[in-house]
Parts: sequence; structure tokens; C-alpha cells
Amino acid sequence: MIAFLFPGQGSQAVGMGRAFYESSPGAKAVFEEANEALGFDLARLAFEGPDAELALTANTQPAVLTASVAAAAACAERGLRPALAAGHSLGEYSALVVAGALGFADAVRIVRRRGEFMQDAVPVGTGAMAAIMGLELPAVEALCAEAAHGEVVEIANVNSAGQTVIAGHRAAVERAVALAAGRGGRKSVLLPVSAPFHCSLMAPAAERLARELEAVQVADPAIPVVRNVDGGVTRAAADVTPFLLRQVASPVRWTDCVRRLAAEGASAFVEVGPGRVLTALVKRIVDGARGVSIEDPAGLEKALGALEARA
Repeated sequence: MIAFLFPGQGSQAVGMGRAFYESSPGAKAVFEEANEALGFDLARLAFEGPDAELALTANTQPAVLTASVAAAAACAERGLRPALAAGHSLGEYSALVVAGALGFADAVRIVRRRGEFMQDAVPVGTGAMAAIMGLELPAVEALCAEAAHGEVVEIANVNSAGQTVIAGHRAAVERAVALAAGRGGRKSVLLPVSAPFHCSLMAPAAERLARELEAVQVADPAIPVVRNVDGGVTRAAADVTPFLLRQVASPVRWTDCVRRLAAEGASAFVEVGPGRVLTALVKRIVDGARGVSIEDPAGLEKALGALEARA
């Protein structure tokens, strides 16, 4: 059983999606739909940059979504379709589009607004995120409690047993990083992000996003989609909007997502879209897991061969 995994912000790169755009009618149609929905040339930004403009949150989110859905369209043309899906943060929108729960044009408009709202929630420079490596989750939670000093520093992503991302006020995050070094943490680094995503400081963004999502029509997903917030499974339209809203200011429990996919029967994990971050994480989360990544036509050919050989 094949599970598609969709990347989030941070996986973007200038040039992403271009090879599929040039070789796949389905992928080209996705980029053209994004351009029309947004009213500007998103395809050109994704293909040519500049990198600094692509890295702006309000641009990154629709660009990664579009590149991911375009890659999934190219996969479908070759008969490669998922039985299950999940996405990391922003990638959950890609999963819901591919599952048929959200229309693509609606999703690309929403994630652009989501990016704007998340950026606006905290002034640039006030917040920060950091990756804490080599410590188990309870130890990182204890670090956050000790480092807070009345400010916010919380778990933002649980990516694998030894990789946790924290977010909050910059000073509190920096204190937690300093503490981690003295507690046996292998490596802890501040991340180059413009806002402290997936912590309680994002609550204002969730409130603004609610108004956008209320106006969007959702449907029952054609395949199960595993959620970031709780590792649960969205099978009905009624669950789509509430969990997307909770996701903004809640941790991405990626370890739980991948384990739930495996429990639901996933035997092959296919990362669809830019980057290979999720493929690397799968192998750390599920023993013996098979992971492949598809970000261009060459990757698609390689994945088809690997999946056929393992069938």
C-alpha cells in the first residue's frame, strides 16, 4: 500500500517543478491554474526566483503546494496514485488537495493568505525556531519549561525520536538551545525562518485563517489523510477545516503521522514534491520502511522502478 508524503516550507528551491512543467500536461495545468488563481506568475517565481523572493513565506507556501500537486499529477499520469497521504505542516494542504478534500485553486489562495497571516502574527526578529538534536521529546519539553522565564518556547515539530524543533520568543529559544548543549544534545541550531511557526504565538494567524477557510467548500477525502495535530485520520469533510485551524498554532507530530500511516497499512512511502527531507525521516521513524522521493521526472522513473521491483 502506497502512502504519499508532501513536504512543507523549507523544502523550496529555485527551479522546483520546472522539469515536470515541461514534460507533463497535468503538471503544467496545475501551475497554470495557480497563476490564474493568484493573479501573478507563480510558475516563473518557482522556476527562476530570485531565491530571496521565493523564500518569503507568502510566496513559499503556494509555490511548494503547487510544485507538490503538480508532481502528484505527473505521478497520476504514470498510474502512480496513493492509498493514503500525509503532509508536513503546509504539506497537509497538498495531501488534502490530492485526496480531493480541497479544490486546488482554493488551497493555493488559502496557503498564500496563511503565509501572510503567520508572518504578520509575530514581528520579524521577535520569534525564532531551533532544531534540538540528540535529545528525546520529554527532555526537550523540560528544557522549554526551564528556559521560558515567562516567555513562550514550545515544541513545534516532532520529526523523529532524536530531532525536535522548538519555537517561541527568540530569547527563550536561545536559552533553550544553550541548555540543550549542557544536557547531552548532539547539536542544536537556530533555523533560518522568518517567524516562530506551530507555537501559541501563531494563535492570531489561526483566527484570521478561520474566516478564509469558512468560505471554502470541502469534500470527503477519497483516501485517508493523516493529520499533523494528533496523528488521527481525516476521512470526512467535517474534519478538514477544524484540524487545519488547530494545526497553525500546534506542534506538527510527524513521528505520529508516519507511524499511523504504517499502522493503516502503508508499506511504501513516496515523498512527492521538492526535497527529500521526509524520505530521510521515514527511515528513522519506522524500522525497515521503504522510502523514495519524487521531485522531477528522473525521480519518478526511479521510484516507479523501485516500487515495481518491490511489488
